[in-house]
Amino acid sequence: MSRRMVNLTLDTLEDLPRGCRSCVFWELDPVSAERACASGDTGFEKEAWVSQTLLEWGSCGKIAYVDGMPAGFVLYAPPSYVPRGNAFPTSPVSPDAVQLMTAHVVASFSGGGLGRMLIQSVARDLTKRGIRAIEAFGDAKFGDHSEDDDKHQQTMCLAPADFFLAVGFKTVRPHPRFPRLRMDLRTALSWKSDVEYALEKLLGSMTPEGLLRPARPATRSLG
Repeated sequence: MSRRMVNLTLDTLEDLPRGCRSCVFWELDPVSAERACASGDTGFEKEAWVSQTLLEWGSCGKIAYVDGMPAGFVLYAPPSYVPRGNAFPTSPVSPDAVQLMTAHVVASFSGGGLGRMLIQSVARDLTKRGIRAIEAFGDAKFGDHSEDDDKHQQTMCLAPADFFLAVGFKTVRPHPRFPRLRMDLRTALSWKSDVEYALEKLLGSMTPEGLLRPARPATRSLG
């Protein structure tokens, strides 16, 4: 079984999961995202965001491949590139941190350490670039679909808060639903095996089904 990790580019964007390929949940503010969804321009907006971020800031995502198949991915960027972050009750992300936007591991590839590989790859990248920390908005009620559709859409683009806590993040601003959590990058590069296992289990549990290339592009953003 061969594994490789590559940077997200406009070419590899097509290998993102079905619903994430044209999702602009994080990349646009709520009003702009709603307009893009209504006009069917989410795919274009996603490409524009990736292109701008790559040109102005650099690498903003990683994709893991197993035997040539896309098996997982993670997206990250400075808070100024993530307008949706400002809409959360525990915003803003600290100015010295990069925001971890979303991460997924394809269900059929979970349990093999891909989640650990993805997050550690991000940590190595950001450490080389002088970034001190990663922050993220967690979902303390991940999997609870009893709330309104807007909040359900949010849960599709967030990781469980327990996931972040399990891998060494600390809560910097508590909230009953959307706490903001932070990890010092020195911690990210020195995980022990039990924490790595927890990471993989949690990332695998949040994976949507049917993530490989679809026959036609998605028309609605799912994160």
